[in-house]
Amino acid sequence: MLLRHINYFLAVAEHRGFTRAAQALHVSQPALSQQIGQLEAALGAQLFDRSGRQIRLTDAGEIYMVYAREALRALKAGSRAIHDVEDLTCGTLRLGVTPTFTAYLTGPLLAAFHLRYPGVTLQMREMSQESIEMLLERDELDIGIAFAQVNTAEIEARPLLTETLALVVANHHPLAGREAVDLQHLKEEKFVLLSGEFATREQIDRFSHQAGLHLAVAMEVNAISAVLEMVRRTGLATLLPAAIAAQREGIAAITLSPPLLERTAVLLRRKGSWQTAAARAFTALAHESAAGGL
Repeated sequence: MLLRHINYFLAVAEHRGFTRAAQALHVSQPALSQQIGQLEAALGAQLFDRSGRQIRLTDAGEIYMVYAREALRALKAGSRAIHDVEDLTCGTLRLGVTPTFTAYLTGPLLAAFHLRYPGVTLQMREMSQESIEMLLERDELDIGIAFAQVNTAEIEARPLLTETLALVVANHHPLAGREAVDLQHLKEEKFVLLSGEFATREQIDRFSHQAGLHLAVAMEVNAISAVLEMVRRTGLATLLPAAIAAQREGIAAITLSPPLLERTAVLLRRKGSWQTAAARAFTALAHESAAGGL
């Protein structure tokens, strides 16, 4: 049995047919059918039900697909391991980050990593935590930066830092000169908040409800930069990590007493996965930077 057989099997399973799979693989349909037949003969089991208008996996095919995907993932990891250079003169780091952290955390981290290891190619993608965990499981990411609430047992989380949300207002806002305000003061403000697809918004809503607060939301947007711009140009307030406000002109962060929400940023990786030298170096640098206050 060859790697080609596994790739052909997964292609037919994915495309639910030999014609589309052959086109995607750039091989003839008879050649593809022959390879699948060889695989079924070697396994002693029929993998596809060809009786209907659409090809579908048999029970045996469904089971085999799980192991085929895992084998292909392991082989890809092995290929990267062979070509991984321990002195980090080259290599690739694939990083997934939730949106809040791209606004203040990953910029300094990526800059420091690039200066230290200029030969390593960085591939950073901003996405939801669910997407990060899914791509880590598929071995399509090396590391994720997200929150501590991991949704699957296949992913392990290593604490990086704890951040506290602050009340963020424009410099012309009446509260801009204050160092702290009482949590109940939030009832008197009108807010522009991130929309519901952000984990930060879900957390704000949940903890506000627990604190007995009803926030007056005048505007919802799906980009942190837009939230900050609305705060800067209007009298609206928002709730974001103070570190984000510190990097923007025209806005100020005010401590909430008691805190509305404290959350832990974590580094995510797939349990038991092989880690490239670049991933290990980034992990070490991230903890070093967090310990130094970034």
